[in-house]
Amino acid sequence: MYGAMKDDLRKKLDAIRAEGLYKAERVIASPQGARIRVKDGKEVLNFCANNYLGLANHPAIREASRKAQDEWGYGLSSVRFICGTQEPHKRLEKAAADFLGAEDAILFSSCFDANGGVFEPLLDEDCAIITDSLNHASIIDGVRLCKARRWIWKHGDLRDTEETDPDTGKPAKGLERCLKEASSCRYRMVATDGVFSMDGDIADLASVCDLAEKYGALVMVDDSHATGFVGRTGRGTPEHCGVSGRVDILTTTFGKALGGASGGVVAARAEIVEYLRQKARPYLFSNTMAPGIVGGTLAALELLSGSTELRDRLETNTRRFREGMTAAGFDIRPGVHPIVPVMLYQEKLAHEMADRLLSEGIYVIGFSFPVVPRGKARIRVQISAAHSEADIDEALEAFGKVGRELKVLK
Repeated sequence: MYGAMKDDLRKKLDAIRAEGLYKAERVIASPQGARIRVKDGKEVLNFCANNYLGLANHPAIREASRKAQDEWGYGLSSVRFICGTQEPHKRLEKAAADFLGAEDAILFSSCFDANGGVFEPLLDEDCAIITDSLNHASIIDGVRLCKARRWIWKHGDLRDTEETDPDTGKPAKGLERCLKEASSCRYRMVATDGVFSMDGDIADLASVCDLAEKYGALVMVDDSHATGFVGRTGRGTPEHCGVSGRVDILTTTFGKALGGASGGVVAARAEIVEYLRQKARPYLFSNTMAPGIVGGTLAALELLSGSTELRDRLETNTRRFREGMTAAGFDIRPGVHPIVPVMLYQEKLAHEMADRLLSEGIYVIGFSFPVVPRGKARIRVQISAAHSEADIDEALEAFGKVGRELKVLK
């Protein structure tokens, strides 16, 4: 039987390569950081990690992780409700809830699992989920697991409209139109990314919350690309948009700005969290977070609660890079987020430019379908607080050189 599948898979892989969409995994030979070593031993500047605050190899977090592992062990070999809950897990849930301004919080092994487990217990077939068309794959999969009726609104369109999407040729609705159509459902939940990972744009949560309140809907936000550094004190997009306390459910990860290891959390109303402990399948049937990761994450939250120095430095670095790329003539998505999409549109060009930049000492990756829509290929640059001004300038110089060589720039 496998012989036929093997031949089919080989043909599909060949087609992916021919289209320039094959994703090869580069191997790094050092800890994560602003500067890393690649497989051949060459040191390069890393501009594609989710290491926004430079905490992935921070000495205080590494030490806290070591101490937690020494005291609490390597792993628990259990789910939470059997024998997988230690005192640090409860401390981390309280620390996360306090940091995010929520009534309570519940840990998951990843934010992908958090999003996979949050919808199905809360929403039945007589309910509605209304989701942004560019939401993360984990929200999409979580919605698929749920029996609720589904509405999808065109990304960024909050109006009471329905019109043809020029990119797809299909009808596309605004958020308010979706809310009106779902008004007869028992419960309605609006689900959105706080920051959209491929474009770096920030959701208009103030308007989303206004519409949700107008039509009696709950609001769920995945803030994975914001927690720790977006907002005046790094509390994420609710703080940035002035809607703290108006978001009913917030999911986020510990695997990006907060040390970059793993783990996710749902921070929400107390009754929601309590119910998820009883019904969320990824929580009930997946291993608990390892003690070392819990200890490191607690240290990261403590570090960020005491100072905004890292998020302030990240903001400065982001402004420097964005202004430099714009002045050079690159087509970048506008915004203020450290995700900076450099639009190239052609799949093969995006991957070739990324390879050329690596030879110039700049580690970035080309993104193409299915991660982004066809014809929207890009290099997604991610800035870190760990980058120096000299690092930013070196990257700008390399982008300019390669851009001219490939005729991306005139």
